[in-house]
Amino acid sequence: MKLVTFSWGGRELRIGAVAANGSIVDLNTAYALYLRNVEQEGAFYALADARVPAEMRGLFANGDRGLDAARAALEYALKEGPEAKGPNGEPVFFGREVIRIKAPIIPKKFFHTAGNFREHHTEAQKAGFSHPVLPWIVFFQNVDAIIGPEEEIVYPEHLTEELDYELELAVVMKKTGKHFSAERAGEYIGGYVIFNDITARDIQRTEMKSGVFSFCKGIDTFCPLGPHIVTDDEIPNANNLAMELRVNGKTRQQSHSSKMSVTVPEIIAHYSPMGYSAGDVLSTGTVSGVATFSGDPKSLYLKPGDVVECEIEKIGVLRNPVVSYKEKHGGKSVATA
Repeated sequence: MKLVTFSWGGRELRIGAVAANGSIVDLNTAYALYLRNVEQEGAFYALADARVPAEMRGLFANGDRGLDAARAALEYALKEGPEAKGPNGEPVFFGREVIRIKAPIIPKKFFHTAGNFREHHTEAQKAGFSHPVLPWIVFFQNVDAIIGPEEEIVYPEHLTEELDYELELAVVMKKTGKHFSAERAGEYIGGYVIFNDITARDIQRTEMKSGVFSFCKGIDTFCPLGPHIVTDDEIPNANNLAMELRVNGKTRQQSHSSKMSVTVPEIIAHYSPMGYSAGDVLSTGTVSGVATFSGDPKSLYLKPGDVVECEIEKIGVLRNPVVSYKEKHGGKSVATA
């Protein structure tokens, strides 16, 4: 399944699945309909809210039981067809033109991995970066900075002149757990999503003087995530995926997840002593080709008007435009915005 979070008609957020024709199936409503018509359940709405809640973290908190119920809902909706209506006549199918796709999930914790791709470490060395970019660098991302597909990356000119991109594969956890091996890691993987680790490089260099960094990556809108979560059954090997990032249609990063220094299960197991909650997100590091390690970084740093597209095989494309902070706030200064 390809799972999305969406809003419709100004109502609260809902969760859905992408049908083959691109329309969105409301999974909570579809499951209520399935329970009434197929399972002959009387309390179909209450059971739907418990098993396929209209909130993504809640769905993953139900683990395999929740995901299996969501699959049953999707299959039933597709069988009924696009004219299907919920028990109270509410829509089950939505066209993309009438809804707004949001970030698929806002996790409780966002585990951020740096330095996992050998090629990224190599390009950092060639560029004379102050610190080695090696595996097992971990920190927490600011979940309030998450934005979804087509939402704007806001360039804060008052903070940075070096806005960079980093294409990453991220994992969504479907199970609470801690202290487990790589052999057991697959039990905890619920799905995969694309992450663009936007970074203010000038801020990062200052932070790195102390050997740590966080602010440079956690500024508002610096965490594009999406366009949907692809469940793990559709990606049996996350270390076998082509990856590409484009700016205004031109390729900037191009690599493959097989080039990770360690495998996805090894990453997940390594950080498990910190403890995972269902719905937590863990990124796996970026590939080579970032602007800051290029021969001419100033020409490649992001600027207002740019459009960034992150693509990972079997997942899709995460697209975000870049806008000026000043223009976004009507030319107001930081003090008056």
